[in-house]
Amino acid sequence: MECVELSNEVSQAVICSKGAYLLRWAVLGKDVVLPGNTDKPTWSGMAMLIPFANRVKGGEYEFEGVRYSLPRNEEGHAIHGLVLNEEWNIESISRGSASFKHVLRNPGYPTELTLTVKYALTGKELNVDIITRNTGLKNAPLVVGAHPYFIVSNDWRLNAQGDVRMCEAVNKIPTGRLIPFNLSNTTKREFDDCFLINGDIILESQYSTIRIIRYGMPYVQIFTGVPNAIAIEPMSGAPDAYHNGMGLIIIRPNEERRFRFTVKVLRV
Repeated sequence: MECVELSNEVSQAVICSKGAYLLRWAVLGKDVVLPGNTDKPTWSGMAMLIPFANRVKGGEYEFEGVRYSLPRNEEGHAIHGLVLNEEWNIESISRGSASFKHVLRNPGYPTELTLTVKYALTGKELNVDIITRNTGLKNAPLVVGAHPYFIVSNDWRLNAQGDVRMCEAVNKIPTGRLIPFNLSNTTKREFDDCFLINGDIILESQYSTIRIIRYGMPYVQIFTGVPNAIAIEPMSGAPDAYHNGMGLIIIRPNEERRFRFTVKVLRV
């Protein structure tokens, strides 16, 4: 594993080749993302979730007449994709940007994917591009996501522009039904829920104010299970999209799909 450091006049980041994982991001010397741990990548820092985000019910799915099995967690589900612990090649690096590449081959997935993740610092912004290309011979289901933890103080509040709908879920598995939800007026303080959100998301507390801007990633998982931090996870599709179809993409041989999100620090 190799970790690279990026910087500009106001911002510093550290990204590790294991999982193309964001270990640290600070603005004006203040951590924005909860400093990470590559041994437990989905409990701090920012992990990449490819080719599915969050859970696949029962760790199995059927695609084009073939049944596939995935590694399961203690709940009996597959979780957080297949690249968390894989080594990525560092394709390019400059003072403020870096690009990582990985070829995904797994018996639980129908095809080969060539993946590229690009990080770039621009002032107080972190820009992340995720590029997926089907370099195999078969169609395949695809959802991509990222799992960043943002540091907050106890007075945190969320606001989202545009229409917000919560994914109804049973035992953390979305049913396919969407329920209108007002994030800014909610008294709910604990989340492990998926939302379909059309506009930008603002996370504000005494600690900082950030804006999350997403392109091709309309779903968001919000998780509050870590003290003094909130995971706000941009995703192209919902948890268990391999079964419920919410946001599911079918990527065909030689097809490329691109996804992007920006985290903009408004105040630290």
